[in-house]
Amino acid sequence: MRRRQLFLVALPSLFLFFFFLHFFILFNVHVKSTLIAKSKNAITICETPLQHKQFSLLIGILTRPDNYDRRHFLRLIYGIQSSPLAHIDVKFVFCNLTKPEQRVLIALEILRFNDIIILNCTENMNNGKTYTYFSSLPRILSRPYDYIMKADDDVFIRLAPLALSLEPLPRLDLYYGFVIPCTSMNPHVDYMSGMGFLLSWDIVEWIGNSNIPENNTNGPEDKLVGKWLKMGNKAKNRFSNKPAMYDYPGTNGRCSHELIPETVAVHRLKRWDQWSKVLEFFNVTKDLEHSNLYHL
Repeated sequence: MRRRQLFLVALPSLFLFFFFLHFFILFNVHVKSTLIAKSKNAITICETPLQHKQFSLLIGILTRPDNYDRRHFLRLIYGIQSSPLAHIDVKFVFCNLTKPEQRVLIALEILRFNDIIILNCTENMNNGKTYTYFSSLPRILSRPYDYIMKADDDVFIRLAPLALSLEPLPRLDLYYGFVIPCTSMNPHVDYMSGMGFLLSWDIVEWIGNSNIPENNTNGPEDKLVGKWLKMGNKAKNRFSNKPAMYDYPGTNGRCSHELIPETVAVHRLKRWDQWSKVLEFFNVTKDLEHSNLYHL
C-alpha cells in the first residue's frame, strides 16, 4: 500500500521528467540540425571570400620628375582613402632623371614616402613609356599584384568605389576602364581611355614577354594597348565602367558629364578650382575633427 502511495506521489514528477526529456531531445535535434545548416552556410559564405578574397592593386600614376607639387597633392588625396576589399598601393612613375636637383629632391621623396618608380627610359608621350611601365613591373616588383592600373596625374580616383567595382570581376585576362569612343558601351570594340585603365597581372606578364607589344610602341599609347591585346587575343574579360568614369564636366564633349555620387574616376582636372569642386562634391574632408588648433 505504501509503495502504491509513493508511486502516486512520484508519478507527476516522472511525467514532468519524461516530458522535459522528450522536449530536450527534440530541441537538441533541432539545434544540431540548425547548427549543421549554419555550418553549411558558413562554408558557403567562406568559400566566396576565398574565391574573391582581399585582392591587391597597384596604381601607377604616370607623371614627370619635375611635378613635385602635383605628387605632394596627390599623396594627400590618396593617403586618406582606403578600401576593406583591397590592398591598394599608389606609386608615381616617370623616366630617368635628367637634372642634378632631381636626384636630391626625388631621393628625399623616396626616403620619406617610398612611392616612386623610375623607369629606364626617356620622358615621352607616345614613344613607349606605357610599354616600359607594364613590361618592367614583373622584373622590378618584389611581388605580383592581382591588378595593375595606369593612371594620369590629372584624374581623381575614388579607391573604395573602384575596389567595389573590381571585387566581383575576374582576376585573370581582365581589361578594365573607360572604353573609347565616348559614346560606346562595348568594351570589346576598341580600347580604354588613358585616364585610368587596369590590367590583370597575367596580361602584364604577357606584355613583358611577348614580341607584340615590344614591336609596337610608337603612337598613341593607350590606343596601342588595345591593339596589343587584340593582336595577342588577350583580355577576353573586359569591363567599361561608364558612367562612373568620365571627364570633368564641360571639358571633353560626350566623354564629360556632371559629377555623380557613384563616381569611380574624374579626369581632366587641370586647375585647382576644378579639383576643389570635385573634392567638395565628394566631401572628402568629412572626417576632419574639431580642434582649437584651426578653424575652417
